Amino acid sequence: MTWLLFAFLTAFFESMKDLFGKMGLGQLNEFVIAWAMMAFSLPFLLPLLFFINIPELNGAYAWALFIGGSINTLSIFLYMKAIQASDLSITVPMVTFTPLFLLFTSPLILGEYPSLQGLLGVLLIVLGSYMLNIKQRRQGFMAPFKALLLETGPRIMLGVAFIWSFTANIDKIGVQNSSPIFWAISMTCFASVALLPFMLIYSKQTFRQMSLQLKTLMPLGLFNALTLVVQMTAINIALVTYVVSIKRGSTVLSVFWGHFFLGEKGLKERLLGVSIMVAGVFLISIS
Repeated sequence: MTWLLFAFLTAFFESMKDLFGKMGLGQLNEFVIAWAMMAFSLPFLLPLLFFINIPELNGAYAWALFIGGSINTLSIFLYMKAIQASDLSITVPMVTFTPLFLLFTSPLILGEYPSLQGLLGVLLIVLGSYMLNIKQRRQGFMAPFKALLLETGPRIMLGVAFIWSFTANIDKIGVQNSSPIFWAISMTCFASVALLPFMLIYSKQTFRQMSLQLKTLMPLGLFNALTLVVQMTAINIALVTYVVSIKRGSTVLSVFWGHFFLGEKGLKERLLGVSIMVAGVFLISIS
C-alpha cells in the first residue's frame, strides 16, 4: 500500500499548490504564475539528478515527453486562468471529473481496467462534486452542475479535467520508459521552456515585480515539485485511475484552504460532498 501514501501526499501537496497559486494571481497574471509554477520548481527538482540513476532513454520516452509536455503546458495555463477567474472552492472541485474521464481513456491508452469496487469509488468522488453545490438542487436535478458551469472558472477547469485524463496516462508511459523523478524533471523543464515565450510576450509584469512575490512563488514551486515527484512515484506502482482519483481529494482540502485563508463562502454546504468524496477514496484504497 505504499502507493496509497504517495497518492495522499499528492493530494495534500496539490492543494497547497492551489492555495499559493491563487494567492499569487492576486498580484501577477496567469501567464506569469503558470510559468513561475514550473520554473520555480526546478531549484527543488534539478538537484535530485545527483541522487538518482539516469535512465537509458528511448523513442517512447521522447514521444511521451513531446506529446505530454505540449498538452500539459496548455493545461497549466488553463488551470491558472480558471482559478484566477473564480473562487478556489468552486473551481478546483471540477477537476474531480478527471477520474470519470479516465474510465474511458485508461483502457484505450494503457489497457488498465479498474475493479468494480474501484469503479464505485471513482463514481462516489464524482457524486461528491455534485453535492458540493447541493443548494442549487431545488432548481432542478442538474442545477448544481449548471450553477458551476455559469462561472468562467469551473467551465475552464472542466476542460482541464478532460485534458488531464489523457496526460495522466501519458505520464505513466513516460515514467515506465525513464523513472518517476527523471520524468517529473523532464516535464517541468519542458513546460518551463514552452511557457517562457508566452510569459514574456503577454505579461505586463517585470521580473522586479516577480521578485517582490518570492514569498508566494517559491512555495508554489516547492509544492508543485513535491506533487510531481510523489504522483509519478505513485502511478509507477498503481493504476493511474486510482492514483488520480485520490489526488482529486485535494479538492476537499482546497475548499477548506479557500474558506480559512482566502475568506471564500459556502463551506457548510460542501460538507456532505466532502463526506461522499472521502467514502469514494476509502473504496479505492481497499480495492
